[in-house]
Amino acid sequence: MIQGTFKRSHSGQIKAFTFTGHADSGPYGSDIVCAAISTLAISTVNSLEALAGVIPVIETNETQGGYLHVALPVHDKMTQEQMNISQILLEHLLLAAQSVEDEYLDFVQIKTETKQ
Repeated sequence: MIQGTFKRSHSGQIKAFTFTGHADSGPYGSDIVCAAISTLAISTVNSLEALAGVIPVIETNETQGGYLHVALPVHDKMTQEQMNISQILLEHLLLAAQSVEDEYLDFVQIKTETKQ
């Protein structure tokens, strides 16, 4: 199962997201659930750079069951416009991942956490 976690600041802004695991909803190379989540996550990372001018901190580990962690740079390193664009992109990712979860409950679990 793919598990996605979105971390919000106390003010509600998404600061990071993590996807772990594999959907295992089909044969390797034909798993549409894995392809959907992977495409959403990778396109969001690319859009953060291309549209917001933000280079996120990225950690991956494909050998241990699939792992992608993406975090925005420290807030004071970003302009207000970069933050606004980043939040639109990250909220879109969350909504899109939740849509995949709604259709494939046995293969995807999405949650949000708020930092205290």
